[in-house]
Amino acid sequence: MSHSDKAALRGEPGYVWRSGQQRRLNMVRQWASLEGAAILDNGCGLGTWLDAFGAYSDRCFGLEVEQERAVQARQTGAGVALGVGETLPFAANTFDVVFSNEVIEHVSNDALYAAEMVRVTKPGGRILIFCPNRWYPVEQHGIYWRGAYHFGNKPLVNYLPDPLRNRLAPHVRAYTKRSLLRLFAGLPVGVVEHGRIFGGYDNIEHRLPRLGKWIKKTLYAAEKTPLAVLGLSHLLVLEKYW
Repeated sequence: MSHSDKAALRGEPGYVWRSGQQRRLNMVRQWASLEGAAILDNGCGLGTWLDAFGAYSDRCFGLEVEQERAVQARQTGAGVALGVGETLPFAANTFDVVFSNEVIEHVSNDALYAAEMVRVTKPGGRILIFCPNRWYPVEQHGIYWRGAYHFGNKPLVNYLPDPLRNRLAPHVRAYTKRSLLRLFAGLPVGVVEHGRIFGGYDNIEHRLPRLGKWIKKTLYAAEKTPLAVLGLSHLLVLEKYW
């Protein structure tokens, strides 16, 4: 499988830690206690988040479907298993915190992926998910057109009706609030928090510092208004009942 094929199917893993990632970590810490917790990064990529979680706990674990990524993630010192999120190789009620950062949209069966996260979370534990918002104006995972994959940002794709949108982007999902919450209907969890957030825009800020800072300030303020419906990603926080 080529690099572009993997990018289409799996997305690109996090290569660096920037202000956007730090902002998300701050959100995670707001909604879950990481100190000394048993933490699972469900789709850990190269281990960027495992490295960050390691500052708070020495009980960090990851799951990764790509072997070469898993090998690199193990260099963080975390225990990293090779496998898929629909069949987690962990016992029920194992983790205090289960984390999924822009992964659920790529898996083969997102309902099974959701159920497995609930299964391995301890009662009273937290599940935190970041995933694409259907109403963000840009599809960031590229599209298929005339049998070829075209990488890059494609505007307005997610605003198309499902049959058209899914023909262009069959390799990745984008969720409405309703479709995301539907994955957890009937499972022993309750919603602690749901919101939509904008991105880090670190590349823009690096090239054009003043413009980048203005964009971030403006969009982060918009998260507290009805314009949040246009945010890049959902943040969903769940707590397991039993």
